Amino acid sequence: MSDNKVSDNKAFWDKIEAVVEDLLQYHRSQLLKSGRRIIPHLTQDDLLQPNDYLELELDPHFRYDEGVLAGIQTLQMALQALKTHLTHRE
Repeated sequence: MSDNKVSDNKAFWDKIEAVVEDLLQYHRSQLLKSGRRIIPHLTQDDLLQPNDYLELELDPHFRYDEGVLAGIQTLQMALQALKTHLTHRE
């Protein structure tokens, strides 16, 4: 493969990864904001185990936001797997 194609491919994947990372960061902040609407002292670490808080478990808006974040994380993993698969074939 030519060096130019490799650098174009890397730039393409770098842009995709940056967009997905921006989405993740934005939605993590939205999830924290959603959680703090219910529990004002909630921390980012608390979001790793939201089932410790019954109020969060029972709130449909928080659960929806949590699901959106999980979907973005799934997208990130799928794109990483695709990138690995495609770059190892070249």
